[in-house]
Amino acid sequence: MNKLLISLLVSIGLTGVAHAAGDAAAGQAKTAVCAACHGADGNSVVGNFPKLAGQGEKYLLKQLNDIKGGARMVPEMTGLLNNLSDQDLADIAAYYASKKVQLGQAAADQVELGQRIWRAGVADKGVAACTACHGPAGKGIDSAAYPALSGQHAQYVESTLNKFAKGERDNDPAQMMRDIAGKLSEAEMKAVSQYVQGLH
Repeated sequence: MNKLLISLLVSIGLTGVAHAAGDAAAGQAKTAVCAACHGADGNSVVGNFPKLAGQGEKYLLKQLNDIKGGARMVPEMTGLLNNLSDQDLADIAAYYASKKVQLGQAAADQVELGQRIWRAGVADKGVAACTACHGPAGKGIDSAAYPALSGQHAQYVESTLNKFAKGERDNDPAQMMRDIAGKLSEAEMKAVSQYVQGLH
């Protein structure tokens, strides 16, 4: 009996609480409103709206739930998720996760500094390398709900870093991103944001 209980607890600890699996095909039909800002396939063409294509399913679902529940404030999305069920959100997350992100190009004058921060962090400020959570190629770690950043709009990334630094966005686990962004200068934020736009 004890072995069974331990097995069950370990399993729950490793996989988390079970939730409805997302259906990408069903999700596509539920993204008509989303397409206006994020593009039909999740590749937005406007820099202040994030690309959702290729993003981790677990991360997307967390953000959708946070936005719907009020833990993350996104004025442009006010009310848009209110009538969607948990299954609807899971399906939408699965759909965007199944799409391929379109890569951008980094500004050449920002690559050297951006790459240095991405790969090594900023040691004298206690900033860890971005690769620790987002991976060397920016693919993220979906099992931990750490987002993919490869190809993301530089404008969106820079804006997000600024929001974390100011505490305007606070749905990051253990305040990780607020701590990191708060230590970066504006020039460092700009450089690493440009770097991820072309990262692949």
